[in-house]
Amino acid sequence: MESILVLLIEKFEVFLLVLVRCSAIFLMTPIFGRRNVPAVFKVGLALMLSIVLLPAVELSSGPETGFLQLALLAAKEAAVGLIIGFVTYVVFTAIYFAGQIIDMKTGFGIVNVLDPQTNTQIPIMGNFLYIFTLIVFITMDGHLMLIKALAESFTIVPAGHHLQVTAETVAELVSTLHSTFVIGFKISAPVVAAVFLTDVALGILARTMPQMNVFMVGMPLKIMIGMFTLMIMIPVFAIVLDVLFTNTAQSIYRILIKL
Repeated sequence: MESILVLLIEKFEVFLLVLVRCSAIFLMTPIFGRRNVPAVFKVGLALMLSIVLLPAVELSSGPETGFLQLALLAAKEAAVGLIIGFVTYVVFTAIYFAGQIIDMKTGFGIVNVLDPQTNTQIPIMGNFLYIFTLIVFITMDGHLMLIKALAESFTIVPAGHHLQVTAETVAELVSTLHSTFVIGFKISAPVVAAVFLTDVALGILARTMPQMNVFMVGMPLKIMIGMFTLMIMIPVFAIVLDVLFTNTAQSIYRILIKL
């Protein structure tokens, strides 16, 4: 314990920068950043990780004695942490987007639930897929992947490093944001295709059997088809998430290298 205190005193500036980067990650990530996670746990985890990482972190430049210089470096460390958390957040946003598309096609679009994290209305299927993705993420040690990316970020972007936001960095961030819509469409594609075929079949029935009330039959039928298709795709969805989380880690490293 005494040696830890001595290390904190000797490398106080480094510890402060490491703590800022760790805290910024926990503000954005879907797991640690949720409102139902106690603030004491977030602060304690950030402090613990900062102490663990402190011996392996060195300033890329000399120690800063001025308050403004130190505040500028802290802002840069916060930016690095927010970028790592943002890339992870994009994946879960894509899941919400996929659930919203499924809700619109199956008829659940008129019913939303309240998300306690953002205090906004979210789709039912989006909430279901989000919780399922969160469980798979923890099961596949996604939280450890985040901590590993945090530790390796100090090697790729050392503490005190002057960030260079180039056109390549912005293009990579835009590409990551663009992938939100692509991933959402791909995940919802099986359900959308099944419901589309159901609509085609109902249209044919409406023309061949005008006396049948297609609207009364179509709504529950599309819900059943959508739920059945979603139930079939759940095992495949878990495999897709594994690939998605791997690509997320690679995106984090690509962005950090270009900073």
